[in-house]
Amino acid sequence: MTGDRFELRKFVAPEFVIGADARLLTGRYAKNFGARHVLVVTGPHIIQAGWVKDVTASLDEDGIHHTIFSSVTPNPRDHEVMAGAKVYADAGCDAIVAVGGGSPMDCAKGIGIVSTSGRNILEFEGVDQIVVPPPPMICIPTTAGTGADVSQFAIINDTARKVKIAIISKKIVPDIALIDPLPLTTLSPELTAHTGMDAITHSVEAYVSNASSPVTDIHALESIRLMQAHLSPACRSLEDTGHRYQTMLGSLCAGLAFSNASLGAVHAMAHSLGGLSDLPHGECNALLLEHVMAYNYPACPKRYETIGEAMGLDLSATSHADRKERIIAGIRSLREALHVTDTLGDLGVSKEDIPALARNALNDPCMATNPRQPTIKDIERIYEEAL
Repeated sequence: MTGDRFELRKFVAPEFVIGADARLLTGRYAKNFGARHVLVVTGPHIIQAGWVKDVTASLDEDGIHHTIFSSVTPNPRDHEVMAGAKVYADAGCDAIVAVGGGSPMDCAKGIGIVSTSGRNILEFEGVDQIVVPPPPMICIPTTAGTGADVSQFAIINDTARKVKIAIISKKIVPDIALIDPLPLTTLSPELTAHTGMDAITHSVEAYVSNASSPVTDIHALESIRLMQAHLSPACRSLEDTGHRYQTMLGSLCAGLAFSNASLGAVHAMAHSLGGLSDLPHGECNALLLEHVMAYNYPACPKRYETIGEAMGLDLSATSHADRKERIIAGIRSLREALHVTDTLGDLGVSKEDIPALARNALNDPCMATNPRQPTIKDIERIYEEAL
């Protein structure tokens, strides 16, 4: 972090309710917003797990009609957003409920943008490009990691250019997030690990961001403590609601941190990978994090040491170089304990892909708040290290 710690900072957050069965409040909040017909944006796996049924039952109890749109894939596509907006219009909807991980929530945000603007979702790339507010939105996260339920970010895949675009605006902060740990109990260990590492990456990048503040720092460090303590046990004991609640709390804190401090090179590079190769976002973050930390470390060593302390690492009586290695080894050990052990090469990325990946990553908005500004050669070298 550079600059005066007392400078003015803004912090944007939605209303949220956290706790068991929060999802069952959907109907009440939709009614409070004056909704008559809600578009429920979700995915087929979430429907199969039974969590959407609880949400629609809550809407039924309050006399609110609903239409389900479930044609959402991981790394949501521009054409999926446009198809959802057509369903929204054709059904005469006036509010949106998103049930799922980051993909349904980002798609839902995109549908909201298109439904009130009448424009293509790709026209809103960048910061503060939305003029007309979207309709009321309720987000119900079913993973502990993405933070989309509380953030002012939406990431959409531009299928023609094979890049992920970032849409950043306080107008797409959900009106309320109903944060319920119970849907996490049907997640696989793999998805628990990937989304949990996404939350850790959010917190690490927010804490070292050049737009961090004392308020985002508090949320980022607490998230790191919570995920360090509870993510591995949650992967081992999938139905343990105690650990699941703590990871959901960690994801919430991480979301509030990065929504306001933004992110950095890990996410810029992961977005590029997701756009070109359609790889899982959380896994990309997990595989890139330690390499970006090593690159960024000289720019803010004290910040990374505080992260290491939040992880419970012993950094006393060691040299500067030893502290750096212990912190990076701590992140690597956590990743390996979660069985996230592939390399980018194992996932099909080749050396020939790197120049295009690096070009797209350098242009990603998240790169602007990285604590050290890389050249395209620096980014190429980090990708090579992760192969």
